[in-house]
Amino acid sequence: MSGGAIRVEERGDVRWVVVDHAAKLNVVNSALLEALAAAFDPPEATRAVVLTGEGPRAFIGGADIREMGAIETPEAARAFIARIHRACAAIRACRVPVIARIQGWCLGAGMEIAAACDLRLAASEARFGMPEVRVGIPSVVEAALLPGLIGWGRTRRLLLLAETLEAGTLEAWGFCERVVPPEGLDAALEEWIGLLREAGPRAIADQKALIRAWEDLPLGEAIAAGIPAFAAAWEGEEPRAMMARFLQRRR
Repeated sequence: MSGGAIRVEERGDVRWVVVDHAAKLNVVNSALLEALAAAFDPPEATRAVVLTGEGPRAFIGGADIREMGAIETPEAARAFIARIHRACAAIRACRVPVIARIQGWCLGAGMEIAAACDLRLAASEARFGMPEVRVGIPSVVEAALLPGLIGWGRTRRLLLLAETLEAGTLEAWGFCERVVPPEGLDAALEEWIGLLREAGPRAIADQKALIRAWEDLPLGEAIAAGIPAFAAAWEGEEPRAMMARFLQRRR
């Protein structure tokens, strides 16, 4: 379809969410953002969600400037940006880890969506930027996650200078957890998914929820929040069963 689509594919215990708008560098419009927000409620057996763009040219090349250029009122602007926020919020609220698989351009809303993911894996040829000020708007919503990932000074550089930066730079800054040659992207992705499969499903879900809570809590409260989270883990059999298997292997 000319406006693109969000493809959701269940590949065993991994859900793939694909932004399929390759002819336009996978830029996201209102319809795509609404569909994207609905894609992060996977089946119970799902161990991870992979978010990627169709083709090698772009992860998400930003928000649709043609649509934004037609906005005439602050109310319409508010409605548009709220859609980007809802998509990011759905990613952050997803029960299982969401991995951004990044190739090509990752710009503006694309970087905000990537920042909302739990892990970011990029091909070495990927290029990143927050160019909003070049088209007369500030970077907003989940751009607020950037200081926690890369620090305040680098966030200012990224948002105020609107530079295009290489994947290696974003890895050194802490935005990308790993950068690999393009031909090694899927092997590295499978390695990460394999590690998630070795962990307890409830433990992973609890850990993601706790990390999310830590982001919003003062340090003392964040530390204290771990006590009920640890106790709640013992409501099920997962810790006992996994520890018993570990001890059996040791014997």
